[in-house]
Amino acid sequence: MQGPSEAIRERRERVFLLLAGFFLCAMTMLNIIGITRFVQLGPMALAVGVLPYPLTFLCTDLVSELYGRARANFLVTLGLILSFFIIGTMWLGSLIPSASQQPPWQLIQLAESVFLPNGSEVTGSVELYTLLYATTSGAVFASMMAYIAAQYCDVFLFHFWKRLTKGKHLWLRNNGSTIISQGVDSFMVITVTFGAQFLAGAITLPALLVLMGSNYLFKLFCALADTLPFYVCVHYLTRYMELTDEELHAHAH
Repeated sequence: MQGPSEAIRERRERVFLLLAGFFLCAMTMLNIIGITRFVQLGPMALAVGVLPYPLTFLCTDLVSELYGRARANFLVTLGLILSFFIIGTMWLGSLIPSASQQPPWQLIQLAESVFLPNGSEVTGSVELYTLLYATTSGAVFASMMAYIAAQYCDVFLFHFWKRLTKGKHLWLRNNGSTIISQGVDSFMVITVTFGAQFLAGAITLPALLVLMGSNYLFKLFCALADTLPFYVCVHYLTRYMELTDEELHAHAH
């Protein structure tokens, strides 16, 4: 049987590059801007870095559906490597001494002592990079722990439901995998990020539970809302990439 033409293979690689780009970009924004700011969306208090993160689960579901489990796991592993690169770069920057001439915005004068996400307390003036590193490093470590569990869980459950339904019911594998994996991600990332502050008494248990609940409710809403985009993308991308029924069936394993 003759394989796809060069033009079709080019289309498929371009689509994968697009999905991988959105996935890695959303994950990087979570790691960099993370908990630098909290926003209020109705009753939900959310870290600003969480806003683009549900897109990662849509991307992995599309890669799972169109390219198979091996490609999806490759994308997840690549994201994990990128997280190590981010935290390594931030750590290296924290070790290098500051230059003698600094811009005026480098030092921030604190009105009162504050607890950083790593559990340490700072008073007086603090370097901007110190604050950024404290929030980013803790958020990246937390997201890496949650990422490993949630993303691999999402890929595994997606293909579990796909095999169980013999490739039918797109909505079930899309929502069934994402709802559970988003829960794993939400509770793990909040626990790891704010665990040190909770033990130090800087954040109360009710506040911690509110963050967990808000985080999960937002991701649950996004998981349900992306069902229609998932159907539309699968429908048009399958035709654009000229995937056969045999190829789609093979991707279920």
